[in-house]
Amino acid sequence: MELVDVLTKHGLIASEGTIYPLLSRLRKQGLVDTTWRESELGPPRRYYGLSADGIATGDRFASDWMSLSESVNKIIRGEVDVA
Repeated sequence: MELVDVLTKHGLIASEGTIYPLLSRLRKQGLVDTTWRESELGPPRRYYGLSADGIATGDRFASDWMSLSESVNKIIRGEVDVA
């Protein structure tokens, strides 16, 4: 399944046009690698994959997200005094 389809299905992007500026920024930051491949359906297409830095950044984000998520869940469940 294509990235755009997955992100759209889960409500993370509104349209296909929103993903390409993001991918361009990630490429400039060195977080994704790209390759051009010939296409039978038209002009060559650019394919994206996580770079080593992108994988490391994703791992750090996942760890930070889990910590934040656990803290928010404790607050929601009333396990933390927020007063």
